[in-house]
Amino acid sequence: MYYARLKDLRSDRDMKQKEVAALLGIDQRVYSNYETGKREIPAHLLIVLADFYGTSTDYILGRTNNSKPYRD
Repeated sequence: MYYARLKDLRSDRDMKQKEVAALLGIDQRVYSNYETGKREIPAHLLIVLADFYGTSTDYILGRTNNSKPYRD
C-alpha cells in the first residue's frame, strides 16, 4: 500500500508526478508506475523521498502511521 502514501505525500505538497520524477532523476512514467503499484520502488529512491518529505521509509511503506521521522 506504499503507493497510496506516495501519492498522498505528493498531493499534500501540490506537486505533479513530473516534478517528483525530476527530483528523483527518473522519467514521469516510471514514477507513475510506483504510485500505481505497477512497479516496486527501489530502496535508494525510497530513502530520497522520505528525506524530501520529512518522514520515514517505514511511514511510506505503511509499517507505521507515525509520519514523523526517526530521531538520530
